Amino acid sequence: MQVTEIANEGLKRAYKIVVPAATLTGEVDSRLTEMSKTAVMPGFRRGKVPVTILRKQYGQALFGEAVQKAVQDSVGKTVEDNGLRPALQPRVDVKAIGEDKDLEFDVTVEIMPEIGDVDFSGIELERLKVAVEDKAVDEALERIAAANKEQKDLAAPRPAAKGDMVKIDFTGYVDGTAFPNGAATDYTVEIGSASLIPGFEDQLIGASAGEDREVKVTFPADYGNKELAGKEATFKVTVKEIRELVARPIDDELAKASGFDNLEAMRKAVRERIEQDYAQVSRTLVKRKLLDQLAERHKFSVPAGLVDLEFEGIWKQVEDAKAAGQKVEGDEEKLKEEYRGIADRRVRLGLLLAEVGRKNNIEVSAAEINQAVFREAQRFQGQERQVLEFYQKNPEMRDRLRAPIFEDKTIDFALELAKVTDKPVSPDDLLKAAREAEDDKADAA
Repeated sequence: MQVTEIANEGLKRAYKIVVPAATLTGEVDSRLTEMSKTAVMPGFRRGKVPVTILRKQYGQALFGEAVQKAVQDSVGKTVEDNGLRPALQPRVDVKAIGEDKDLEFDVTVEIMPEIGDVDFSGIELERLKVAVEDKAVDEALERIAAANKEQKDLAAPRPAAKGDMVKIDFTGYVDGTAFPNGAATDYTVEIGSASLIPGFEDQLIGASAGEDREVKVTFPADYGNKELAGKEATFKVTVKEIRELVARPIDDELAKASGFDNLEAMRKAVRERIEQDYAQVSRTLVKRKLLDQLAERHKFSVPAGLVDLEFEGIWKQVEDAKAAGQKVEGDEEKLKEEYRGIADRRVRLGLLLAEVGRKNNIEVSAAEINQAVFREAQRFQGQERQVLEFYQKNPEMRDRLRAPIFEDKTIDFALELAKVTDKPVSPDDLLKAAREAEDDKADAA
């Protein structure tokens, strides 16, 4: 094999590689000899088929395999001999090929940039910290109690109001004829829940138990039953019972119904959950500040191919938004230029974090991947088993969970070394800062 460097510019390396015809011929001959030992063809005993016949039938396919092997081996050796760290799969351009010719091809490699050491000790960051007040815990408990309302008999008879639970019988008619599946007995609905056809529940307000009412509605144009979609309907309704929905008392019984031993344990869990939510918002903000400083401090070149791939992903989202009817403001060429800048930043930061992780032996364990899989499964209640099986059968999907875990661990490592000062703020100030950060992000995009 003969290797000649033909380009060495920035992160681009290119080589001309020539593999002698004799190497390819030798590989094909070797394969044919091995095949002849076990080959079976009509008119010949096993292992007695002449190589000339095998060459006629399989020679072309074996030559193709020999070429593929020669290219892979040659590229691999060239990368290794030159100490290259490819950023992307090397690109091969075949120049000459033939069964009696030398194999000639060019290989172009984009290599990883030399990033050097990253000093986090000079980075100063401010982290917003919220102390959870008792009032926030009380309000959260009130929301839980309101979400777990109890039905109670009315203290005294009265007409139905919004928020009441009513038990009704009804039959629906279109053009005076009852339609299939349009009737129910002892149907219970909360007035104002919007669980029935728009306008139905509102017309029950003011009805008394035992009262018959006529409810007129129009089925939505996109109603699931096409025969009813967009049609006017009349429902004959009998209100049979009215009950109040009242928030449950905030006590040990509410705590037990929510899976806690007592109210004290529930208050503690609620406080910790609020703290975690605020801490996550704060971490997102300080992470962005960290990345902003890293992007400003490290201006190394990045492989153009990686930027192209990142830009294509961003631009596809823009095209998808257009296809969905969203209006995208701005000149297309200017937008592309801006998004390419964003792609460059993303790639540069990704390579920087990857290098930090590599140099500091930051790894993602199998246990951490498994935990991520379980978290994904918990997002799909009732389908946990199918989700777990999906990740078991698709290792490449498990690998996709590795990248965000690695990034989080690397960010945590960096924050440990940086000078981070906690600044006490109110919940409102924290959320305001988060909104402003999102607005800045949208403007940058």
